[in-house]
Amino acid sequence: MTTRVQPQRQPGARTWLVLLGFLVAVAITAAIGGLAVQGTGEEYQNLRQPAWAPPSWLFGPVWTVLYVLIAISGWLYWRRAGFDRALLVYAAQLVLNAIWTPLFFGAGRYGLAFADIVVLWLLIGLTVVLFRRRSGPAAWLLLPYWAWVTFAAALNFTIWQLNT
Repeated sequence: MTTRVQPQRQPGARTWLVLLGFLVAVAITAAIGGLAVQGTGEEYQNLRQPAWAPPSWLFGPVWTVLYVLIAISGWLYWRRAGFDRALLVYAAQLVLNAIWTPLFFGAGRYGLAFADIVVLWLLIGLTVVLFRRRSGPAAWLLLPYWAWVTFAAALNFTIWQLNT
């Protein structure tokens, strides 16, 4: 069975509505994380952390940029391939992304948060591979996210070990 690549869609009202949908989906993911970290700055500062841990103020700006890239990536992929299983994997990684922050900060479950972030990391990698088949730019836009989650996983693991 051969897969046919659809031609790039011309921007129209539907295209921009789908972009809005991707932005909303990513904003919901971000909002869940944002709600989970409200009032946790002191908690983060009081954790035993490695010397290479970033200050808490850095996470907001980094995630803002990453979330915009994630949304644009999904939209670019959709423009090339439509809705397919790659976007289901994309959606699954967004769910795991949303779950991580409440696990780590809200519940203080550093080990469970680490398990979540490992699966998240794998799903981001799978999304990159699947997106690359139809849209190189969509895949490339996910690489900073994957790199940051790699760093966050190492930080999560180290904090877990230092605080148990």
